[in-house]
Amino acid sequence: MKRPVYIWLLTLVVAVIYIATLAFVRIKNPEHIQYEAYRRWQETYLVRKNSKQTFVNTSNDQKSPVALSEGQGYGLQVVSRAAEKGWASENDFDKLLNYYLAHRDYVGKHHDQLTYLMSWRQSYNKEDQWVDDHNSATDGDLYIAAALHRAAKVWPQKAPYYHRLEQQIATDILKYEYNPTTHMLTVGDWVTKDSKFYYLLRTSDVMPTVFDHLYDCTHDSRWQVIKNNMLDRLTALSKLHQTGLVPDFAWARPGSTKPVGPNTVAGKYDGDYSANACRVPMMLAKSNDPRAQKVLNKMMRFFSEQYYITAGYSLNGHRLVKYRSNSFSAPIFYAVSCNRNEGYDNLFASQKHIFSKPLTEKNYYDATLTTLAALEGMN
Repeated sequence: MKRPVYIWLLTLVVAVIYIATLAFVRIKNPEHIQYEAYRRWQETYLVRKNSKQTFVNTSNDQKSPVALSEGQGYGLQVVSRAAEKGWASENDFDKLLNYYLAHRDYVGKHHDQLTYLMSWRQSYNKEDQWVDDHNSATDGDLYIAAALHRAAKVWPQKAPYYHRLEQQIATDILKYEYNPTTHMLTVGDWVTKDSKFYYLLRTSDVMPTVFDHLYDCTHDSRWQVIKNNMLDRLTALSKLHQTGLVPDFAWARPGSTKPVGPNTVAGKYDGDYSANACRVPMMLAKSNDPRAQKVLNKMMRFFSEQYYITAGYSLNGHRLVKYRSNSFSAPIFYAVSCNRNEGYDNLFASQKHIFSKPLTEKNYYDATLTTLAALEGMN
């Protein structure tokens, strides 16, 4: 029995609509993931301090918030990237920026010299007062500077203001977070030449693209020297093991570079690929420097050979724990997204598990690195 022509036409129209819908969903799905990640992140972790200031809550307890310069830097980066997609405004960015400006660190014997570095931590004391902890953290200051560099492109009408702040941060990093003996950055303004941590290197502070931006902004050649020396030290650490993994912290003394021992700085995994070093793939992902690419590719190929990636490894490749964590997988996803056809493309699919569940509301670090990976790693 023959079907009327209009039935065939209707079937064809339905089929075309179905195929078009599938294609549309497939195309829009990454954007949906990005939007949902950002929406949940800003609803969960952004805290209104007052009408002009917002901070990122790095505590897993919303009743006892904690702000960190690292978190504020990440927050500025997340919002500037979301703004490129029309999901955040200049006002959103400036509220985070205003909080940073209101919580800059003081140096000097009596802590009376104001800098453009951010106080590394704010929280409520026993008297329920919101107070600053003295000292800075170099990674947070670099993240803030990087966010300002991006903001100048997102909102060109305010570029002079953002670049001026970026330059002031860069100047104070060189003044207070710089080791003139090794020509590298220290881990904070609290590290002086008399400190036992004067030669301490945090591997996630090796940010070649940020150093390039700071050189472009300031025209200070020391940023090129810092980039070269810190990449050379990271390369030396990468060569120590076939895995290419680098430790959270290392001693970078004149003439030698080696991982620190357990409990040197923060805990028993200080000399392993752990909670700080997990950011290294993200820090190197967009650098065109051959050394950065070599270090990145070596560790990424190690990860590509793993059945599944856990939250930490010894430098010879043994798992420190059995569970997975987005703070380890998100930087890897971000790095492979920026570097396809390098022999580890399988990581693009395997590390997409970070988007398989709604963004966590109980882990700032996991949530923030996942959001950053979504906003830029899925483009």
